[in-house]
Formats: sequence, C-alpha cells, structure tokens
Amino acid sequence: MRVLVALGGNAMTSADGRARPEDQTAAAEVAMAAVADLVAAGLDVVITHGNGPQVGDLLVKNELSASVVPPVPLDWCGAETQATIGFVLMDALEPALASRDVVRRAVTVVTRTRVDADDPGFREPTKPIGRYLPLEEAKVLMEHGQTFADRGERGWRRVVPSPEPREILDAEAITVLADSGYVVVANGGGGIPVVREPDGSLRGVEAVIDKDLGAALLAHTIGADRLVIVTDVEHAVLGFGTAEARPLDRVDVATMRRYLDAGHFASGSMGPKVEAVCRFVEASGEAGVITSLAKIVAGARCEAGTVVVPNDSQPPD
Repeated sequence: MRVLVALGGNAMTSADGRARPEDQTAAAEVAMAAVADLVAAGLDVVITHGNGPQVGDLLVKNELSASVVPPVPLDWCGAETQATIGFVLMDALEPALASRDVVRRAVTVVTRTRVDADDPGFREPTKPIGRYLPLEEAKVLMEHGQTFADRGERGWRRVVPSPEPREILDAEAITVLADSGYVVVANGGGGIPVVREPDGSLRGVEAVIDKDLGAALLAHTIGADRLVIVTDVEHAVLGFGTAEARPLDRVDVATMRRYLDAGHFASGSMGPKVEAVCRFVEASGEAGVITSLAKIVAGARCEAGTVVVPNDSQPPD
C-alpha cells in the first residue's frame, strides 16, 4: 500500500517555533522516526512537507539585503527550501530505517506544480507572507515589484497569489523512484508554482500554493492508497474551542463537506486540511486521514485520527 504523508512546515521547527538549523534537525529526527515506523510496517511511503517557516526566514534575508542585492523571487525560495528540507529529512530518515533493520534509501525531488496563468488569485493577491514592516522598509521591496498591503497599526505586509494547483509536473519521476523502492521526499510547500507559456515553455511565478491542496493532488497523481495529513492534534474537531467540541473519527466525505461548508474548520488551520482530504477521497475513491505524528502508523491503517471515506463505503482495508 502506498501512503503519502504530508508534514506541516512546523514539523520542522522546535515546539516554541524556533527554526535554527539545530531545531530543524532535531524536529526532523522526531518526524522521520515515525515515518520509519511506517516503512518498517511494510508500507510504501512518499513524503511531502510544508515550508512556511523556512520561506519566512528567506524573506527576512531578502528584506535585510534588498538595498544591496536583488531579492530572490518567491519561486526560488520554494526551490531552495524544498532542497534544504529534503536534505535534512533524508539525513534523519536513513539512520532511523537502519536502526529498524530496514534497507531503504531516500531521495528528494525538487518538484514543480503547474498553475493557470489566468487563475483569479493573480488578479488580486491576498495570501499574506513574511513579517509586518514599516512603510519605509516595504517601499524598498515594492520598488523590486513586490505587493504590500497596509495592515494598519501593525504595519505593511506582503501579499501574494495563492493559485489552485493543476498538475504535478514531476509526478512521473516521483512515481518511478517510489516504484523502485525509494522513500521519496517531494512537492514541498505545495510545489514550486510555474505557468506554461503559449510556446510550451515554463516560467516560475511569485505565488504560494497551499501545501495541503498540493499534497492531495500529488497523492492522487501518484496513485496513493492513502493520504495522511499530519498535524499537531489527533483529530479534526467539530466546535473546536467550545463546550460542544467533538472529535471526528470515521466520517464519509459528503458529511465532511457539509461540516466544512458550515464553517466548522478555520480557514487558516484545519480548513485546508479538511478540503485536501475531501478532494483526495473524491478523486481517488480511497480514504484520507488527519491525525498526529504519534498516531501515524495507526492512522495509515485507518485505526486512528479522523478517517474520511468515500460515500456509502465499507471500512477501508
């Protein structure tokens, strides 16, 4: 069985959010111990991950050096963080596998995701990224073509498009490597956003793809039997933060969509994860799971977490 494991970007930082190299290495060791348990259980694993904190660090470097060297474009930031995080995850995973007497190698694929050039998101960027800046500092970056929005007393913050992912361009390479026995790290941060020009060439664009939606598309494209989105809680919860809070166990996708449409899941946290799982289940007819790192093996077996299944289905194998 092939499982796509989607790790959040905060899985690569310390508990207090710090992202020093040593913090990211330690966090990767914890995450890859869980992934190694999946591989040791006989599952075929592909890993994707968020990169928000890491891209955020690169944006700070852009801001501090903008008057000296041109800022690195956002698609380049995505590519750099995919490679760096992949390197850290591979170095953490391979010894974890060896300690479990599993002979497998890891590989990272720097992955491009095609978006539509006429996606509505490009006409009105709304996705906030990076720090709040005073106008004087934001102006320097605006002179380099970046878009900033006035956030009142907090200052100015960069906003970028967040287009829909349409195609994982490097999915064939990912599939071939997974079929050959590699544990593949791919499509970090939802993929490097690119558009196809009329002449067939590709061009990177300044945008951020939702990492969970990118994970859903990748999982379906490579024929995964399960999508497991790893977060810091064991379940998606109805009425989160209220006296009526109720964790969800097994639920069919139509019911989950009704909960989503009713506003049960916050747009900046659980909402995209629920949307991604629903998309995967609807496209593939397989189960999708939202759960914590500690429950990842049981989650992949649909024995823990919030398990979303096709409508009128039997419990998944």
